[in-house]
Amino acid sequence: MAYWLIKSEPDVWSFEMQMKKGAKGEPWTGVRNFTARANLTKMRKGDHAFFYHSNVGKEIAGIAEIVKEAYPDPTAKKDEPWVVVDMRGVEALPKPVTLEAIKKDPKLKDMALVKYSRLSVQPVTEAEWKLVCKMGGVKS
Repeated sequence: MAYWLIKSEPDVWSFEMQMKKGAKGEPWTGVRNFTARANLTKMRKGDHAFFYHSNVGKEIAGIAEIVKEAYPDPTAKKDEPWVVVDMRGVEALPKPVTLEAIKKDPKLKDMALVKYSRLSVQPVTEAEWKLVCKMGGVKS
């Protein structure tokens, strides 16, 4: 299993809204960055992702699971190369993990969230995953 972090502005699409979509999940549309697109194409069914609230909150709010691998983004124009994956909400973190807390932990200094703060779809290492899960009060 691989681990990821996906970002959304909570006033546009929150983790709570993701959870309400149930087991079927929802397409992760609108990604318009080539590095983020490459990360979407690497995602496999069953991979997990941290759901990060950007701009408002700046915190990891929950965990999502990839339920369908990359396919053409239905919101893109016909000739555009953008893709989506479908993901479902798994669980909210009992204690959301803030960007500030992540930046304060020296073990997370190389995390993509710290180094590439504007990238909307990022890889997360297994060690980072376990540490952030522990910080958020969930078993990894």
